[in-house]
Amino acid sequence: MSDLAKSFAKTKLSSMPPPEPLVEEPTDTYEDDSSSASSMSSTGTVIPTNTQRPAPTIHWSDYFAQEFYLERPASSTSNHAKFHVYLTPPATPKANLLVLHHGAGSSALSFALFAKEIRKQMPDVGILAVEARDHGSVVWNASGDVDNDLSIGLLAQDLVDMIQLTKSKMSWADLPTVVLVGHSLGGAVVTHVANAEQLGNKLLGYAVLDVVEGSAMEALKHMQSYLAGRPRVFQSLPQAIEWHIRSRTLRNPQSARASVPSLLLETPEGKWAWRTELGSTEAYWENWFNGLSAKFLGGKGAKLLILAGTDRLDKELMIGQMQGKFQLQVFPSAGHFLQEDLPEKTAEVVIEFVKRNDRSSLVLPPKVSDLLAQGRKV
Repeated sequence: MSDLAKSFAKTKLSSMPPPEPLVEEPTDTYEDDSSSASSMSSTGTVIPTNTQRPAPTIHWSDYFAQEFYLERPASSTSNHAKFHVYLTPPATPKANLLVLHHGAGSSALSFALFAKEIRKQMPDVGILAVEARDHGSVVWNASGDVDNDLSIGLLAQDLVDMIQLTKSKMSWADLPTVVLVGHSLGGAVVTHVANAEQLGNKLLGYAVLDVVEGSAMEALKHMQSYLAGRPRVFQSLPQAIEWHIRSRTLRNPQSARASVPSLLLETPEGKWAWRTELGSTEAYWENWFNGLSAKFLGGKGAKLLILAGTDRLDKELMIGQMQGKFQLQVFPSAGHFLQEDLPEKTAEVVIEFVKRNDRSSLVLPPKVSDLLAQGRKV
């Protein structure tokens, strides 16, 4: 399911504005589209002024240290793949590694500003931002054809393989302790990995950004109508950035400049079309989110859920939250892409979550037997 649709879940389709007209160059001003199809309050939303025209796109190197294409050879259990990732290595061997997985139709660069804020506030931590198959990474089947099977089990295995291939690429003696962070579909993927214990004791915890089973399954009913209403192509990258801001899909112009270009590919005609054809992924939508709440609550490790509104909590999660099974944070001023709209606040919450649950830095008192062996009184 498209991550762009979550914020549309409670809005009647008949009230959605028509797609922006496709013109050769962006208009001179942005206007606040008060009828924009958004289920969230616009309080705190960044509304561009007439001086905030889309600036040139931002390069990935402003946010990550390295870019890799990691090869996974074909085997009896997996197909040949070339995975696309961005990495900022941990500064010390004991530092944690945050692994970031984007949502459907999005990319690793949706975490660009968030990653920069994480390193600003916690300089030692490592960051690995990955891209799923059909979203920047490519998998081939035995016949040599592109394999775009997006079932949740395969996406989860791809994520684990990207982590292990990064470890090999960097020649780490041991895998750092991992904190998984997933937005929307990415939240379902990291939850699946945690629930299946695919990282064993290397998983400290996992954070899910703005997706719960109930609202996700409800939004599926409107997905094809939403996809039919958005532009299929853009005349230029600035126009694509402008559309994301004017439609309030994204509410942070700087993040739009960093992430939107990665969502598109240039056509032979010089226009820009979506990299991922979300309409063709419909067969997997229920597979992604069915049973998500139970898996989230049942996985081992610390759990964090960040939402753009308390209305997104379903019954199972409400009960779990009251029982103290996970940490809940709500950003009512953010849209669905909360890590893009409010990167600093999102980073603060994730860092606090990591610090609270990381026991590696604790200094334990000496054992009584050790004190006696040293001839000390106890």
